[in-house]
Amino acid sequence: MVKYVFPLKVSSNKRHLVDQNNVPFLLQGDAGWSLIVALTKQEVETYLSKRSQQGFNTIMVNLIEHKFCRKPPNNAYGEAPFLKSGDFSTPNENYFAHADWVIDKASEYGIQVLLAPVYLGYRGTDDGWFEEVLSAGREKCLEYGRYLGDRYKKFDNIIWLMGGDRDPGPALEHVNLVAFGIREYDKRHLFTAHGAPELSVAEEFASGGWLDFNVTYTYSIVHRKLLEDYNRIPTKPFILLESTYEGEHNASQVQIRRQAYWSILCGAFGHVFGNRPIWLFDEGWQAALDSPGANSMFHWGNLFKSRDWHNLIPDQEHKIVVDGLGEFCGLDYLAAACAADKSTLIAYMPTARSITVDMSRISGKKAKAWWFNPSTGEAELAGEYVTDGQRKISPPKDGDWVLVIDDASKDLPPPGKPNSHIQS
Repeated sequence: MVKYVFPLKVSSNKRHLVDQNNVPFLLQGDAGWSLIVALTKQEVETYLSKRSQQGFNTIMVNLIEHKFCRKPPNNAYGEAPFLKSGDFSTPNENYFAHADWVIDKASEYGIQVLLAPVYLGYRGTDDGWFEEVLSAGREKCLEYGRYLGDRYKKFDNIIWLMGGDRDPGPALEHVNLVAFGIREYDKRHLFTAHGAPELSVAEEFASGGWLDFNVTYTYSIVHRKLLEDYNRIPTKPFILLESTYEGEHNASQVQIRRQAYWSILCGAFGHVFGNRPIWLFDEGWQAALDSPGANSMFHWGNLFKSRDWHNLIPDQEHKIVVDGLGEFCGLDYLAAACAADKSTLIAYMPTARSITVDMSRISGKKAKAWWFNPSTGEAELAGEYVTDGQRKISPPKDGDWVLVIDDASKDLPPPGKPNSHIQS
């Protein structure tokens, strides 16, 4: 496993993030929203150890929790975030000392924290701190941001996640002031935001000037929204921050896998997986650590890390995979991307079918094709082909599949296996 040197920074082409040694960072995330508040230290170690083993390198976490924990907003040790309820100017040292410990412990496991300093919550609910933010006023929001910036400026493994599940509306200036306060002291860490589903973070939070990379958040046609965000001007890196979680909305395992594969093949640099009961650490969360979705994300990470994922360019005009694409407005869409030097093509199909590939778009005289099973992580050779003309290829059996085609002269390992020539 690559040991990234945090904090991260934006790549020169503004398509992904890199670490301090300029190693491209494939964001393999997990939604652990209530981690800081819901768990004891021993339970935190259980969670982090397992997620690290499964290849996760990022967790999305609330610094302060409004609703979803054992006794909100208190943590597992009974400490509230503020000495005076809802008053951002009265931080409780004991509470934030525990938060420090959790973030430090994540660093020990090589895990970065997408840290939400003041989650706003869905419109019309008491999930978040929206009303308290408005009541606090501008000066206290700025003061709270300064407190956080000063406290966390020396932590390496943080990205600030502003907002939270909604268009900030009248709270936008307050959110901006928290961000400005953080940035007065903390000039090392990147900022992104978590807005309302289907809306654009780039538009919702544009006025603050602090947004370093974008996110996609959708329950609609995921691949279509991803490509919309990929094509935004000016170019910014982006991830699929949130879509359907495992254990919610009757989600199938194919649905969990396809949104993850679509993310990279539509130009994102990562994806955050979610599971209920894990995100709020409800009853049964320990058993859920070994869920089929989590294991599929392990295979997802291994596949993309076995190839130059950061050089992939979405095949938006379908010039490489020319037939068997499914419906662009549907859930059976085949997403494909090819490396800038044409050395590797990766295509994901949610259901098995014959597809047609223009082999002349692959570099080299011959190409080696593989079928990768995203539910098992196993790869099998599909054949070697002359890179001339179109070729129809069919998967070995039913199910969702990933087709990987490489320039044979590169002599790359089977998809999902370690590649000594690639840094991440």
